[in-house]
Amino acid sequence: MSDCDVLVLGSGAAGMTAALAAHEAGASVRLLERGEKVGGTSAVSGGVIWVANNPRMQAAGMADSRDEALAYFRALDHGDLVDETLEAFVDKGPEALAFLEGIDALKVALLDGYPDYYLDRPGAKAGGGRALDHDLFALTELGDWAARIFAIDEPKPMMLRETPLGGGSGVVAPEEIGRRMAAQERGFGQAMVGRMLKACLARGIEPELGCDVVRLTRESERITGVELADGTVIHARHGVVVATGGFEWDAALRQAFLRGPVTAPASPPTAAGAGLKLAMAAGAKLGNMTQAWWAPTLAPPGRQWPGGEQRAEPVLIERTVPHGLLVNRAGQRFCNEAANYSALAGAFHAFDPQSYDYLNIPAWLVFDAQYAARYPLGTRLPPAPIPDWVPRADSLTELAKLIGLDPAALQATVARFNEHARAGHDPDFQRGTSAYDHFYGDRSRSGTAVTLGPVEQGPFYAARIEMGLLGTNGGPRTDAAGRILGHDNAPIPGLYGAGNAIACPTGGIYAGAGGTLGPALTFGYIAGQAAARRSNV
Repeated sequence: MSDCDVLVLGSGAAGMTAALAAHEAGASVRLLERGEKVGGTSAVSGGVIWVANNPRMQAAGMADSRDEALAYFRALDHGDLVDETLEAFVDKGPEALAFLEGIDALKVALLDGYPDYYLDRPGAKAGGGRALDHDLFALTELGDWAARIFAIDEPKPMMLRETPLGGGSGVVAPEEIGRRMAAQERGFGQAMVGRMLKACLARGIEPELGCDVVRLTRESERITGVELADGTVIHARHGVVVATGGFEWDAALRQAFLRGPVTAPASPPTAAGAGLKLAMAAGAKLGNMTQAWWAPTLAPPGRQWPGGEQRAEPVLIERTVPHGLLVNRAGQRFCNEAANYSALAGAFHAFDPQSYDYLNIPAWLVFDAQYAARYPLGTRLPPAPIPDWVPRADSLTELAKLIGLDPAALQATVARFNEHARAGHDPDFQRGTSAYDHFYGDRSRSGTAVTLGPVEQGPFYAARIEMGLLGTNGGPRTDAAGRILGHDNAPIPGLYGAGNAIACPTGGIYAGAGGTLGPALTFGYIAGQAAARRSNV
């Protein structure tokens, strides 16, 4: 194998951005992927990118500023933000997007009205603008490489902004869907990865699949390349960029670092901590290790990844629309069901010292026939029946017995919820008071009825809800140039990082939709450029 200037590990959005940035800065680049498919978590994601004051906002005349963005993050800080890297993300994010759009590696549009997640904080944007969606991309432009995108066999022929997740109706004319399928047009993360892959291939950066990196090589203090499992050594004259994703699928790393239980991750099993282990062996300083991009999930029996691992889906719309509520093992509500998914981890991770247990894991989404007739559940869409693996009963008493809850407790909880839902308010958890609560609700209704509706018409159902995540966001600390730091806070020469493989520049704060990919693309851009310049010698 030939040597190169910059070696990038990982073919997700962060890794491909780093490769493109290094190439455009004049470096020779190689892109290694441990698996046999390209894209990893990025390919199965919604693909939304959160960047303050981004080029699409500027073109639309939407007001935003550096000061507003920083004020927003700092108002949410619980001690995990580092000014240097936070400011680098805010300052360089618009530049990174402009770079990617300028080389045809991205084609994005505003998600109209998609609000930031914490609208009570200074600098938040209730009218949206910071979250960006992808235009459709035709896989035919990739030739044989189209089949090498992770999970591409589950086509997504819609843009997020056309779905209820993005504020759309979810309805696209059948003939248009047919046209898109025939043309192999895809949206979501599939469009993002496809377009980035095309830009890489156009520049001669062909992902090298099945490359299991077991060690970073070094001369004196400088990282000089990698060694593969087969003994092959690849030298990188300028540096190595680690962009291999999170560590949530490695049981030992989860146990060592995460703050609370994870029972069903929504990310693919490719996120197994390979980059974290390499950085730790090189002496990297770690940060943000207890945090993740949390999300309640649904784990249908028999739904698996290609390797046989349980596959889970984030629960977004399902817990926000009317005629449903979440209850714990005591048959009680424990949260605002419509709150943002990452923050909900605090409720799921609540520890009860009396029972010495996490009473809210698992939880149950209890809903009625009105819900079943109107709203989705995982991959099931009306009018398809609710799947057989979801318990159902003609009465709440029977339903409680089926799922092991106290019937009297469940009946009392639902009765109280119904009384307040009919009155249009939720004094217990304030569901429906935030504009964010309304975004994923039934917007054919008005007021709090967008999200609040009584659970009263049988049959009744209970879907088991797990504690999951979209990815971890802790790892080696970097500086503002994407250089991975050692325990002495000095950069490790020749080692850079981006994406979920590093300590996220926004700490554990999920600012809005795309809060993972915005920092990932930005630091991929920063790290790729810095490595090309050999900025740590």
